[in-house]
Amino acid sequence: MNTNLISESKVKRFKILITIASIAIPLVVATLFKVKIEGVDLSFLPPIYAGINGLTAILLVAALMAIKKGNRLRHERLINCCMVLSLLFLACYVAYHMTSDSTPYGGTGALKYVYYFILLTHIILSVAVVPMVLRSYLFAWEGKFEKHRKWTKITWPIWFYVAVTGVIVYLMISPYY
Repeated sequence: MNTNLISESKVKRFKILITIASIAIPLVVATLFKVKIEGVDLSFLPPIYAGINGLTAILLVAALMAIKKGNRLRHERLINCCMVLSLLFLACYVAYHMTSDSTPYGGTGALKYVYYFILLTHIILSVAVVPMVLRSYLFAWEGKFEKHRKWTKITWPIWFYVAVTGVIVYLMISPYY
């Protein structure tokens, strides 16, 4: 990450872009859920995007371990991979839901409530984590590592939770596809 080489005007622009992305992503995803493209079969995507979530979770742990060992370059590269994987996940997720009907959860009893609790918290936190990740990333890019550390103490566990629960949600609903 570039330390102290970013002008204040660029930082302002990035903050504006972060705000726009944080609002636009959930709105665009919600809007695209209403779009249905017929005749395209992307039913193979759910295990792929669940795998992307799983890999993201693993790389987030590796990134945490790298920075705790003082290896900033490895940490940076791993976080960059997590960012790319998150974008790839989003693209696959939206593509699948634009071409397929939602699959209702078929479980019963207490497991049904567990599933919906995990799903609901996953969705809410996946929206909330976008600006948090982008701001944390910007702080590091600016070289404001103390702010980055403070911010990521909240951001990292939420990002990790979203990645892990994405896999859990897939595993719980996969029998009903």
